This record gives sequence, structure tokens and C-alpha cells, in this order.
Amino acid sequence: MTDKEYMDFALSLAEKTIGQTSPNPSVGAVVVKDGRILGIGSHLKAGEAHAEVHALAQAGEEAEGADIYVTLEPCSHHGKTPPCADLIIKHKLKKVIIACLDPNPVVAGNGVEKLRQAGIDVEIGVREARALELNRKFFHYIHSKRPYVTLKAAVTLDGKTATSTGDSKWITSDQARVDVHQQRAIHDAILVGVETVIKDNPHLTTRLPQGGKNPIRVILDTQLRIQKEANVLKDGHPTWIFCSENADGTQIKEKYPNLTIFQLPGNYLNINDVLDILGEKSIQSLYVEGGSKVHQSFIQQQLVNECHWYIAPKILGGTDAISVVGGSSPLLMKDATSLDIVSTEMLGPDIKIIARPRKVEE
Repeated sequence: MTDKEYMDFALSLAEKTIGQTSPNPSVGAVVVKDGRILGIGSHLKAGEAHAEVHALAQAGEEAEGADIYVTLEPCSHHGKTPPCADLIIKHKLKKVIIACLDPNPVVAGNGVEKLRQAGIDVEIGVREARALELNRKFFHYIHSKRPYVTLKAAVTLDGKTATSTGDSKWITSDQARVDVHQQRAIHDAILVGVETVIKDNPHLTTRLPQGGKNPIRVILDTQLRIQKEANVLKDGHPTWIFCSENADGTQIKEKYPNLTIFQLPGNYLNINDVLDILGEKSIQSLYVEGGSKVHQSFIQQQLVNECHWYIAPKILGGTDAISVVGGSSPLLMKDATSLDIVSTEMLGPDIKIIARPRKVEE
């Protein structure tokens, strides 16, 4: 096997843990010596052993003189676990092959420097693009201190998300809805507006045959209009409501211990303020599911990192049906939000498109 093939193996290990390691990145490691794989590992949960620890534990004494392939630069600092760079040095490995550097300021090249000072050969950049894609949400959070925002919508072929009466069940197929639940499981939080809660009374949980992690529910509710018997309040899972400073949340907060209320200054909610607070609370990824008004707020302020559009082979027609993005449109086509399509796939009869805002060339 080549260096790229060993790194692909390490990356595949890391990819299986996406969504379960937050606020840490997903990392995989493979220890190789004389063409034999001696140990493999992936980071499974924040606060627990890193990928290198698992891989080196399997390799044992044979790790001396071996190479290790790691998808992200080994840490060099004492956090909840000891530095992986020190462990690699202790095992006297010959070479460390790294897919990409860690942008976290407490690492950021320090791990590589420590390894090189110990006389260990270091190579950087093998399968770098795949590694950067793997942890794009983590990297975005490190740089911006805000969550990576994924905007999700289920629409008809003519871009409608509900009839004129507000009926939207169901636009897409069972296969598409299962994919949505898989996305919920790998995001830290899910966000909707209060109108969605009032109209649909959703649970906003992960419901997969094999189970899955539930995201924190985030509700935008300026005047605290949420119904007292809403499912997001009754089921015991964490729910965060953002409202204005004028709303009185005392009684509802006392009644529902799973509820956290954030009161923001002013008479309306600024999405930037919401994202800042979520970032402070270590929310690295946010799945925005709700409402044409909410979608418009994120798009209008250019706060979207990724769009997941599920398109059903249905046509509603009419100007009275509800569009997926509300508000007023720009007067000129050149002012439309430009995206680059990253991928397309069929989910039963539906099409899933992933697109990201086009980067403006400087």
C-alpha cells in the first residue's frame, strides 16, 4: 500500500465518527511497519483517548521504528488528555505522516515542531483536501468562534415548501427524511423559528432505526409565544429559546427544567448575536430547518456555510404557495446568492443537492 492508501484508511476511520466527537475534531490514525498494519484508532468522544493513543496501544512495543499516519496534526498540549506528540516520541516512531495541520492556536504547528525536535521525520499534506473536508465544521469554528451553518429545505420541483394553507406533509420521501435524521445526528444543534413549532409541533429529535445523538433544539421566539405543551418542552431533551429582553420567561422556565432561555437586547432577534452565543456555548455545527422567514434571515445576512436541498418530483404551482426562502427578492439577478454545487444524489424518488456559497475572488 502507498502513503495515500494508508492515509485514506485513517480518514475512513475518522469519517465514521463525524458528529460524535464535538467539540473535538474527528481523527483517525494507522501505525505501519514493514508493510504491516500494527494498530488503528479513531477519536470516539471528547475527553477520551485520541486516535493515536488507540493505534499505539494496539501496536505496543512493535511501534518503535514504525510510521504513523494521522489525519490531523498530533496535539502538543495537555488538555483533557496528555499530548499525543509526546506519546509518539515515547514510542520512538520513525516517521509521522500528517494529512493537515491543526488550526487550533494551542496546537497550530507546535505538534510538528515537537516531533521534529525529537528527531522524528514528519511529512505534511498527504490527502490534505479530504482531511480539510472531513473537519470543515471544526476548522470553521476555530477560525470564527461560531457554528458552521447548514441550511436544510425540502421543496417541490418548483421551489415550494408548503401549500397556501401551510400544509407540508410530506413533500419528500421516507428515504429523504431518513437522511435528514442522519444529518440531525451529526450536528450539535438544530434551529427553527417559533412559527414552525406552533404550526407543526415537531420533536426535532433524531429518529433512526439504530438510534442516534439528539441535537440541542434552538428556537427563535422573540415574544416567547411557544405553546406550553410543545413537544420540544415536554420530552426532556435540551431546548434553548432565544427571545427579546422584554419577554417574560420566568414561569415557563420553572415548569420545564430542560429549557434554557437566552434574552437578547432589543425588540427583535439578531442572528449574529444568536450565532455568537452558540459559539460561546461550544456549538460547532448548526442545522437550520425552519421556516421561510428564518431561511431568509440567514441568507440575507450571508450566514450560511452549506445548503442541503431535498427536491421532490412534485409541482404545486401558484403564486400563493409558500416559497422556501421568504422576504423580498433582489431587484437584479446579479444580486442573487451564488452557490457552487458540491454533490447531488438520488434518495428514493428525490434529489439531494449540497451547495456552498461561492467564494468571492479577491
